[in-house]
Amino acid sequence: MTVPAPHHVAVLALAPVVAFDLSIPAQMLAMVETRAGKTAYRVRTLSPDGLPVPTVNGYGVTPQGDLSGLERADTVIVAGTRCPEVLEGGAIDARVAEALRAARSRARLVSLCTGSFVLAAAGLLEGGRAATHWRYAQQFRRLFPAVDLDTNPLYVADRGILTSAGGAAAIDLCLHLIREDHGSAVANRVARYNVVAPVRDGGQAQFVEHPVREDAGTSTARARALMSEHPERRLSLGDLAAHCHMSVRTFTRRFRQETGLSPAAWLTSTRLEHARHLLESTELAVDDIAARAGLGSGTNLRQHMREALDTTPSAYRRAFRSSPAVSAAEPVRAV
Repeated sequence: MTVPAPHHVAVLALAPVVAFDLSIPAQMLAMVETRAGKTAYRVRTLSPDGLPVPTVNGYGVTPQGDLSGLERADTVIVAGTRCPEVLEGGAIDARVAEALRAARSRARLVSLCTGSFVLAAAGLLEGGRAATHWRYAQQFRRLFPAVDLDTNPLYVADRGILTSAGGAAAIDLCLHLIREDHGSAVANRVARYNVVAPVRDGGQAQFVEHPVREDAGTSTARARALMSEHPERRLSLGDLAAHCHMSVRTFTRRFRQETGLSPAAWLTSTRLEHARHLLESTELAVDDIAARAGLGSGTNLRQHMREALDTTPSAYRRAFRSSPAVSAAEPVRAV
């Protein structure tokens, strides 16, 4: 049996780099293994000249290569940076811009947090849609007016380039990459091992308030658990509010505060995730999967998958039923 070659991921660090962003790809992607027990992603940190890079957190990072490493990368991830030339002047070293533009033709491009400034400065986001950390939105729009900046979602995928908001949104985007490459089952195992939410859809808002503790008796967590455990059930707002002992008005307001989404949007995302799992793990007909996931008909499922994933149930099943990656690193290895 031919063992699939690892997917090469180059993480570009520009000084001073955000250490949190820099660590996430290696932590999340490098955990995925093939059926043969080999690493599915090979993650390398690069700097423009291969020299150590200072972080905003007070320590330095030694990279594993320079810009030449972008030439053999399948995915290029630009970590967040606080570089004044980039954030205040919208300028990057010509060598970096040239290397990123060359990588565009053969690699998937990704930015985390203010890494979007780097991609924009290289001219790669012009005319497209992108995300960045909300705190830097005004600066981004001033420097790159030709980019359609959206400060609402956790991450944006547009024309083969993926950009994320700040902080933990980088985790969500890396899980999205794993899900895109190897399916939801593998991504969920990586999330479980790292004790993070398996799915926070890219469209979820950056601003999510947590005004109360979830065990304080005033949370919508019970309703979310009900929807997750029984996605096929028809649940009205009244049903969900009553399950949490709230009025509909209070429930709706608190749900959005806690998740950034309306109950209907959250339920649709949960149902779609369940449908993806069934497509990957069963031979059920599309209509049966739609019914079990609470999406009604195969036509409705096809519409949701086209809108959310730009694919069809059949194409998704072909892609992920044969995925070579099956596990995350120990102790979460699949049998």
